Amino acid sequence: MTGSERLPLLFLDVDGPLIPFGAEPGRYPTFAPASHPLHGTDVNPLLARIDPAHGARLAALPCELVWATTWMDDANECVAPVLGLPPLAVVAWPEPSDADAEDDRREGLHWKTRPLVDLAAGRPFVWIDDELTDRDRSWVGAHHRGHALLLRVDARVGLTDADYATCGAWLRREGDRPA
Repeated sequence: MTGSERLPLLFLDVDGPLIPFGAEPGRYPTFAPASHPLHGTDVNPLLARIDPAHGARLAALPCELVWATTWMDDANECVAPVLGLPPLAVVAWPEPSDADAEDDRREGLHWKTRPLVDLAAGRPFVWIDDELTDRDRSWVGAHHRGHALLLRVDARVGLTDADYATCGAWLRREGDRPA
């Protein structure tokens, strides 16, 4: 077992946690293009909403970071450089079976819930997303044999100091648990 396999996973969404949206126009801070390593007219203008300081804060957390976003591999090509992060593992979202999709709709689960629990395979994890609900938390509690923190972020503001404090404290407690 390598060192990273002992660390908890941190599944990170992009839209909402890192790229705020849904507030009144003009309310988002933007960061100077010079701070972004990606330039050009074809660059997604929403990337200017990403605070590059998130990169150091995320990298300092005692966990294995994993992109859990519909950005898929584009998160490594577009978002990671803005944050100063190396390429991260990316969740390859499986096609849900008709039965799973129907169960998820009936149970009110987020479409990511079941795949993330399967991918974690009992390993402790944090999931940071702006669309989490108490139903997702309950389902994870009933179907995941490890510990999990599902941290809902306000999409209008993105990750905050309080979110980092909550996540960091949980990860430190998790690291103190006997293996």
